[in-house]
Order: sequence, then C-alpha cells, then structure tokens
Amino acid sequence: MPTPLPRREGAFFNPMWQEFINRVGTFLMLIGVGILVLFIASASAGTANFDYLFWSMLTSIIGFFLRRRGPPAAPSERFRMLKGLKRPRRGRREQ
Repeated sequence: MPTPLPRREGAFFNPMWQEFINRVGTFLMLIGVGILVLFIASASAGTANFDYLFWSMLTSIIGFFLRRRGPPAAPSERFRMLKGLKRPRRGRREQ
C-alpha cells in the first residue's frame, strides 16, 4: 500500500509571498487614490471623466482585498518612551 505524500503548502502561503502580496495591495490602493485625485481634478475642470472614477474604485478595491489577506503588522516599538510618559503613574497625586 503506497504511503500518502506529505501535505505541502502552496507557494502563496510562504511568508515572503504574503509580504509581497501585501505590498502590491498597498501599491494598488495608492494608485487608486492617485486616480481618484485625477477624477476630482477633471470634475472641477468641468469635464468629469468617469473612467478615472471607475479605475480608481477598481484598483482601490483590489488593493484593499490584497492588503487584507496579509498578516497584521507587528506593533512598533518606535515611540515606547513617549507612550511611557503618556500613561498615568500610580501613586502620584495631583496637588
């Protein structure tokens, strides 16, 4: 009786690919915002080009779904000293 093959994870489950897909999603969202600015500029000029609005929404939605698939970002330790100053200290009375 042949032994079953071990279950392999696909290439898109690799963390490197997940990060790449996450970055592509961010890029598409930025492109969508840029195209939306072009639509607003064309609308304010009096000749609204709705192709810009369509492509803006399409790229933003695709970018959002690609960005959402990625793992959540790790919390940043960049401003930990400022966060420590912001927290109220116990035992300190206001006078």
